[in-house]
Amino acid sequence: MSTYIIGDIHGCFAELRALLTQVNFNPQQDKLWLTGDLVARGTSSLAVLRYVRSLGEAVRIVLGNHDLHLLAVYAGITRNKPKDRLNELLEAPDVDQLINWLRRQPVLQIDTHLKLVMAHAGISPQWDLATAQNCAREVEAVLSSDSYPLFLDAMYGDMPNSWDPELKGLARLRFSTNVLTRMRYCFPHGQLDMNCKSKPEHAPAPLKPWFDLPVSIDEDYAIAFGHWAALRGKGTPAGIYAMDTGCCWGGDLTLLRWEDKRYFTQSSKIDL
Repeated sequence: MSTYIIGDIHGCFAELRALLTQVNFNPQQDKLWLTGDLVARGTSSLAVLRYVRSLGEAVRIVLGNHDLHLLAVYAGITRNKPKDRLNELLEAPDVDQLINWLRRQPVLQIDTHLKLVMAHAGISPQWDLATAQNCAREVEAVLSSDSYPLFLDAMYGDMPNSWDPELKGLARLRFSTNVLTRMRYCFPHGQLDMNCKSKPEHAPAPLKPWFDLPVSIDEDYAIAFGHWAALRGKGTPAGIYAMDTGCCWGGDLTLLRWEDKRYFTQSSKIDL
């Protein structure tokens, strides 16, 4: 049995299947971890969702910002952007079932045996592991409830940008969602900056990538994340695994076999 972690798929179904073929993935024995952003930008979001859903307990995913955007489009809260290539999915006969499955997926995965944490964007330097888990569960609870459109309508926005245990309601949920699905940079004390998307070497002072600030997560745990294609999997400290290598932008789809930390890649088939 092997554990495989794959970065942001973004609708790149052919690349996903080719990458899994490279490692002889067997859903009867192996586990597949996916860092979120299953959909959008690539050409085959519908095929990706159908396949991932079919894997059942063999797969562990977290939702990314593009997955949440899809939920908001489906709920009529925001518009369908042509560049996201979601029409086939939104018009599919099984779209209701796929959406209801998707909104019941986690935004954080923690495995105490593997000592592995996975979030789409990362973990706030202002959180310890218990806080991260509690905040994630709050987001997951509202996403799986009948009131999820109210949350999706309120999730857009950059404030509050600093953790406070006294945060409540939609403000608390928005902060947690921004950390887990959108975060890249923080100020020195851990406050979020939601504007800068530059490579770390071009980021203005005093901003730092979230993973370069002291974290309160037990050092025995590793963190895998996606979201940040500009990193191309490089420039992170030991125990921090950046898995998004920009397949939908003409880069690669990357897989990490956890047991021996060996990487496998599949080049993009997208005609940009």
